[in-house]
Amino acid sequence: MDRRKPSPASPMDIREIARRAKVSTATVSRAINRVPTVDPQLAKRVWKVVDELGYYPNTQARALVLGRSRIFGLIVSEITNPFFPEIVQTFENLAVENNYEILLTSTVHDPKRMESSVRRMIERRVDGVAILTFGMEESLIEHLRFRKVPLVFVDVGPEVPGIANIRINYLNGIRQAVQHLAALRHNRIAFIAGPQHLKSAVARRDAFKAAMMEIGLAHDLIVVGNHKLEGGMKAFRELHALDQPPTAVLCSNDMTAIGVMREAYERNLKIPDELSVVGFDDIHLAEFTIPPLTTVQMSQHELAKIAFQALLNEVDEPRTQQPHKYELVTNLVLRRSTALARNGITPPPARANRAATRKNSDSLSRSGPSTPDEERG
Repeated sequence: MDRRKPSPASPMDIREIARRAKVSTATVSRAINRVPTVDPQLAKRVWKVVDELGYYPNTQARALVLGRSRIFGLIVSEITNPFFPEIVQTFENLAVENNYEILLTSTVHDPKRMESSVRRMIERRVDGVAILTFGMEESLIEHLRFRKVPLVFVDVGPEVPGIANIRINYLNGIRQAVQHLAALRHNRIAFIAGPQHLKSAVARRDAFKAAMMEIGLAHDLIVVGNHKLEGGMKAFRELHALDQPPTAVLCSNDMTAIGVMREAYERNLKIPDELSVVGFDDIHLAEFTIPPLTTVQMSQHELAKIAFQALLNEVDEPRTQQPHKYELVTNLVLRRSTALARNGITPPPARANRAATRKNSDSLSRSGPSTPDEERG
């Protein structure tokens, strides 16, 4: 075999590879595209020449020939949000394992940017798109459906063929969180909701209401945040200003909960001694807050796995009349940001009487199952 590198003028294409490997161009094409019927020895010769020449296939031309680009699109809300990096990493790892590439974009909750992202996906002839934004304009859903691009949505997709829906079971984990706080004798439990234009945020708020109603507690102590640290701080300031503030706060996401913890620190409120806090998502950072955050886990790793497998199913299987449905169940993860309500049973006194009762509460706390120092451990 001629092992010389081609000159700059030599065409570095499948004809040159075929000449050097002494096979047909059709065999080169099938080998490069990993068609399983190619003779293993011929494929080995082809790939040896490919490596020697440093040849890179024209993926766009290959997509036109095969009708597939082996590219999946992945659209997320905010790549800077700690919830999404593990999703992206898991999705990319699975793509590499399955000989796919990913085209990643984030929308930052901008409808125009979402539309631009979708257009770019279509131009690149992606084989399918996972839209993990937890919210999307209906017009864009219809636009993608018209193009017959296989789609995977979280929570918001229509139940039609060619579109897979991943339904998040929010109620399971939120019910566990509410029952956990109630078992700790909290009966003024607040909820900091997410932006109400997000269906996922509304679903979490509704799950909180349902869980509170199941155990006979009032479910009207709800304020709206924005799923960001600053939103959690602002929402807790609003709750803390009440005549009877909550003894426990359940948040629509972990970033909100961390914001609550920061604001509580600014106000010299000890967590969990004076305030129990529960998040939602179980981002990696939740393990490293002080104290570590009790939270409802919505596994980013599992979500990415389900989304990728759902796309593979939509691409590899003929379209059926029944839309594909998947479910991700949420569960409570106990850490150290929750503890027995300080007063044991009744709501905390009005702020005017707090100072007078704090000394007594301290002595009760020390006589309980653990001391503040042990909780901080």
